[in-house]
Amino acid sequence: MSAPAPSPLAIVEAEPLPRQEEVLTDAALAFVAELHRRFTPRRDELLARRADRRAAIARTSTLDFLPETAQIREDESWKVAPAPAALNDRRVEITGPTDRKMTINALNSGAKVWLADFEDASAPTWENVVLGQLNLIDAYERRIDFTDDRTGKSYALRPADELATVVMRPRGWHLDERHLTFEGRPVPGALVDFGLYFFHNAKRLIDLGKGPYFYLPKTESHLEARLWNDVFVFAQDYVGVPQGTVRATVLIETITAAYEMDEILYELKDHAAGLNAGRWDYLFSIVKNFRDGGAKFVLPDRNAVTMTAPFMRAYTELLVRTCHRRGAHAIGGMAAFIPSRRDAEVNKVAFEKVKADKDREAADGFDGSWVAHPDLVPIAMASFDAVLGDKPNQKDRLREDVSVAAGDLIAIDSLDAHPTYDGLRNAVQVGIRYIEAWLRGLGAVAIFNLMEDAATAEISRSQIWQWINAGVVFENGERATPELARKVAAEELAAIREEIGEEAFAAGKWQQAHDLLLHVALDEDYADFLTLPAYEQLTG
Repeated sequence: MSAPAPSPLAIVEAEPLPRQEEVLTDAALAFVAELHRRFTPRRDELLARRADRRAAIARTSTLDFLPETAQIREDESWKVAPAPAALNDRRVEITGPTDRKMTINALNSGAKVWLADFEDASAPTWENVVLGQLNLIDAYERRIDFTDDRTGKSYALRPADELATVVMRPRGWHLDERHLTFEGRPVPGALVDFGLYFFHNAKRLIDLGKGPYFYLPKTESHLEARLWNDVFVFAQDYVGVPQGTVRATVLIETITAAYEMDEILYELKDHAAGLNAGRWDYLFSIVKNFRDGGAKFVLPDRNAVTMTAPFMRAYTELLVRTCHRRGAHAIGGMAAFIPSRRDAEVNKVAFEKVKADKDREAADGFDGSWVAHPDLVPIAMASFDAVLGDKPNQKDRLREDVSVAAGDLIAIDSLDAHPTYDGLRNAVQVGIRYIEAWLRGLGAVAIFNLMEDAATAEISRSQIWQWINAGVVFENGERATPELARKVAAEELAAIREEIGEEAFAAGKWQQAHDLLLHVALDEDYADFLTLPAYEQLTG
């Protein structure tokens, strides 16, 4: 299909970036504008539908599998398209933002896949959006290198056959990109990230023996998956690559999507590569949707909600069962530990926990799993090697023993754990520290030896909100109140000032982060996403 004349899509409020003209070409912007014209109205309708569904959950405090799509779930005959060779073995995937150093380290990490993240691990400054795209182009052209100004260490790519396969994650449907507007409206960030990447790299990736592969975040229904599928069909025709070239893995990280796994794969079946179990966003979604549901929906401290909790087991086992029944990959959750260079004992304990977690996933039938740091790749690899051997995956394990009822997925009170005062303090600590870094343009941040991203901040502020609104009484007798949250936040802000010194404190965005956390944690009108008010404060 021939490209239309360049569109009047406008770049606004942006300082020129080095080599931006290689990404923001007239032809690429015309493609993004066409995506916007065709698909943003449906995006808007689906966001409105999210609000309607949330209101229904507030009235009923329940969810069920959809009666209108029962035929799709019950039909044993359909399967997703076979995996391309480059995505058939996904036993270890590493995640991270697309800055230059991370791009090289992730590709070199020994993982089978790199989730190149424009979403939760990336604060969407214009620089991160545009230069992240440029870094991926440079990587595919093998013209990327990096020297660390602080250490003098140089980084370069290994031979092509040793590099991870890239699966790119665009922003979710709810986020706009203020720097690109069309007819006075910002373009959805999802279409900006997908559009620029696909336009520049689809043919390039095919020439490399791979393809344009995507992770789709924050999906809440099969209708949102249908929208993505229509985007893929149009994009492949527009650029002139065969239908089915795109492959998409959907993160089942919302509670509503957990009830529509079959339907999501069905909508994407010519382009589907699998489903992924995303832990923190999933818990955040449970709190968001059932925040009016009373005591039985109150989550304990986030670190007490492990993947062995009954309702989390139901979710992950249903995911494996659904994926393998349809010929799709089932990808497990994140090992977020960041090794310490100073404390070998901390590492020893953490590595044992990572191994146990990955052993469990491999034994449950997952085909692969995520890690946040290259040092964890060998640990996860060993867990899956032990189960898979020379096989690329274990999709032949159909898990027909799994039977999950609708109520099992929201049986939060099946977990014998309760919120604690230390849990409140940790939520405040992590929330302030993460938001401060995000406001400086960093989306993936090491905090207390864990790699945290926006999902971490979402569950932190959501739990503070939930505990206060549920009137939780902690084990020390104190009740969760706005006043207590403010007191803890003030103490943590003072502790940070003491820890880093006055000069560093003044140079950061600590007070702003403190104020924003309290706003989204205490406001009676619960914000759907922390990143929406935070984006208004993000400079650049």
